[in-house]
Amino acid sequence: MSSLLFYNVENNKNKEKPLNDQVTLMPEEAEDMWHTYNLLQIGDSLMASTIRKVQTESSTGSVGSSRVRTTLCLCVDTIDFDSQACQLRVKGTNIQENQYVKMGAYHTIELELNRKFTLAKKIWDSVVLDRIEQACDPTQKADVAAVVMQEGLANLVLVTPAMTLLRAKVEVTIPRKRRGSCTQHEKALDRFYEAVMQGILRHINFDVVKCILVASPGFVKDQFMSYLFREAVRQDSKILLENRPKFMLVHSSSGHKYSLKEILCDPAVTARLSDTKAAGEVKALEDFYKMLKHEPDRAFYGLAHVEKASEALAIDILLISDKLFRHQDVATRSRYVRLVDNVRDNGGTVRIFSSLHVSGERKFCSFHIQ
Repeated sequence: MSSLLFYNVENNKNKEKPLNDQVTLMPEEAEDMWHTYNLLQIGDSLMASTIRKVQTESSTGSVGSSRVRTTLCLCVDTIDFDSQACQLRVKGTNIQENQYVKMGAYHTIELELNRKFTLAKKIWDSVVLDRIEQACDPTQKADVAAVVMQEGLANLVLVTPAMTLLRAKVEVTIPRKRRGSCTQHEKALDRFYEAVMQGILRHINFDVVKCILVASPGFVKDQFMSYLFREAVRQDSKILLENRPKFMLVHSSSGHKYSLKEILCDPAVTARLSDTKAAGEVKALEDFYKMLKHEPDRAFYGLAHVEKASEALAIDILLISDKLFRHQDVATRSRYVRLVDNVRDNGGTVRIFSSLHVSGERKFCSFHIQ
């Protein structure tokens, strides 16, 4: 949902805000329907364009029917999500006057791609606001980055499921090597590599990005990687040194952005990038099970135990399924939201698992005690 058309909710992270503010969003890809499903709750107000079958009576008394497109505002009663087709249907009662639909009449809206909808809630909690921020910020989806380069030219790109975002373009004139002296050539290369390194540090969020592809024809990529980590050691750049395993060298025919297509088609790259979004979550879950096996006094599961640990400020990492935040009972859902907020407020890490992924299917609530 990279198009955020209108956003009234205040951009601060209060725990629960009893506001009647609204957001207007436009889903642009199938994954956006999943985000929308996680935003909707029973009792919300949803306004969207829909098709309604209406009956008409002519002057002669004959009755006919036709299908008309109209905009309805529903009080959400039922939410149905088809995970295979990524289709979302919302049933509810009409709460605004309409020439085709009476007040209180039931209707089902099927949300469509590239058609905006407006969502209003009585309470906007931190989990919902985080979901909106994640859905509308393309950089939150970009868990793959690529540096496509050749001598004197580099394109730094973030790769999302729907698009590629050019974050920086580096161009430096590289003099040719001269007989008996390569000094100017080498100095220009160092300036070029330094500019690319600064671009990586400035534009890549290492907490989100799982893999960084460095591609070039010839040995440019190898020379750059040698420079990058030589400088990282010299400058004691912990962020580069700690994330060294995320870098992958790939061949490309040029340093232009269009070479990214051939890079992503490389079988080795395809294997490395398979399900990169879930890779970190799967590892976190496996780490939990290992801790549960070898250090059972530091790892627990079950809501009651987790809440007690939260009260004792003992949670380091909380693992929780997004399915819990779709609970129809407001009090129960608020209980999970409070747990997440408390862990974050006390310096802990929260990982919210998708229930559509294998890691989320196995998850209820678990944590590591500090």
